[in-house]
Amino acid sequence: MAKHVVAKTDEIPLGGRKIVEVAGRSSGVFNVGGEFFALLNYCPHEGGPLCEGVLSGLVRSRIPGEYTYVRRGEIIRCPWHQWEFDVRTGQSWFDPAKTRTRSYEAAVEPGSVLSESERELAGAGLEKGPFSVETYPVSVDEQYVVLET
Repeated sequence: MAKHVVAKTDEIPLGGRKIVEVAGRSSGVFNVGGEFFALLNYCPHEGGPLCEGVLSGLVRSRIPGEYTYVRRGEIIRCPWHQWEFDVRTGQSWFDPAKTRTRSYEAAVEPGSVLSESERELAGAGLEKGPFSVETYPVSVDEQYVVLET
């Protein structure tokens, strides 16, 4: 799978989202309580821009007149016809057996991990030479959101 850096973590605030283009597809990246999730920006109903919809939760009721609001900020509603999907999984909540949208693995990685590693170079058939030069310590403080497609 290919990895794509889509944002710095501070570019997507808690409860926020960012629409990005990854591998020729529009996707929405969501920050839910500090965890990042990504969905294809396409509603399976009629092709609406799913990730531009309202983020909400679900109403649960055990008895008439008594209800609780759960999963706040974890349900995305398509702006065209209000079909609801779970941001964490892409699962629908109106037709769970048949309808879902594509979700992508999203991870937070330090900038230092994003550079080529010795393992990748060795996997390309390269090997270390006998010489080295003086190096300086480098630190990377920023965190990036990375999608796997």
